[in-house]
Amino acid sequence: MSDKITTFEDLECWQACRRLRIFVAKKVVPTFPKEERYSLSSQILRSARSTTANIAEGYGRFHYLDNAKFCSNARGSCFETIDHLITANGEDMVSPEMLSEGRELANEASRILNGYIKYLRKQASSPDNQ
Repeated sequence: MSDKITTFEDLECWQACRRLRIFVAKKVVPTFPKEERYSLSSQILRSARSTTANIAEGYGRFHYLDNAKFCSNARGSCFETIDHLITANGEDMVSPEMLSEGRELANEASRILNGYIKYLRKQASSPDNQ
């Protein structure tokens, strides 16, 4: 990744959330039984997709605190995705290994989001940006 950020796709947090989203869409949901298509499948896809969508929306606000709020929402969606994975594991739809992999991806994305949120809040309080 280059040091220059020209689009939300350049953000490390968006890239980490994208990895989570792709994991859910390509590895997790296909393991679910067909009868879960409109239940847990739909919910976990929405939460995983919400991670990147919130980062993109916040980036487009062009205001540090608005951006931080949407990144906070993305972080919440990471944890919601973990909860859905826990549910799927508890109902024998995903293996403990798949739960572990999803948990690692979501926690990594959350960790990176925490750093970005901290940066955004610091920028918002900077006298140069007032």
